[in-house]
Amino acid sequence: MTAQRRMGAPDAKNRGVLLDAAEKLLLEEGYAAVTSRRVASRAGLKSQLVHYYFRTMDDLFLALFSRRAEEGLRHQQQLLESERPLHALWEFNTESTGIPLTMEFTSLANRRPAIRDEITRYSEQFRQAQLKVVSVALERYEVSPEVCTPESLVVVMTAIARVISMEKKLGLFLGHNETVASMERFLDRIEPPAGD
Repeated sequence: MTAQRRMGAPDAKNRGVLLDAAEKLLLEEGYAAVTSRRVASRAGLKSQLVHYYFRTMDDLFLALFSRRAEEGLRHQQQLLESERPLHALWEFNTESTGIPLTMEFTSLANRRPAIRDEITRYSEQFRQAQLKVVSVALERYEVSPEVCTPESLVVVMTAIARVISMEKKLGLFLGHNETVASMERFLDRIEPPAGD
């Protein structure tokens, strides 16, 4: 019988330091730069500690993704409880801080099925929470399904935000300002300012 390898505690300080270091590498140099040696070096720790806290590099990536996804779910829920949830959702989708990380994880998911499965699982949670709130909002504002459905509005807002972010990374900006302005005008028409 093989003995179970001892793993570091999920709430240990060094584990958090390693995750922070991995995230910085991921954002600065891309997922291919995230190796156990580079993560440990960036964290100022011994490389053996990476595998003390994470059995594999996939486990490290999964922990990193889950940590940010849980934060995102909590943040999104707070925004969706605002007086203008459609505008809050648009702002959430266009926040620039999370999009580059999401794009790196999406690239990583092309090669790693476990990462892809986790992204899909969390994406479904995000989408379900968004649909619930957008459905209530569109009903409250008496928006006809011929104008838009909750599903189409959520997908359009998400898609526009991701495409713009991806194109900005490539140095392409043509049409971005006009697209953002069009979406904001559309949202202003269907979700008036509080008190109107």
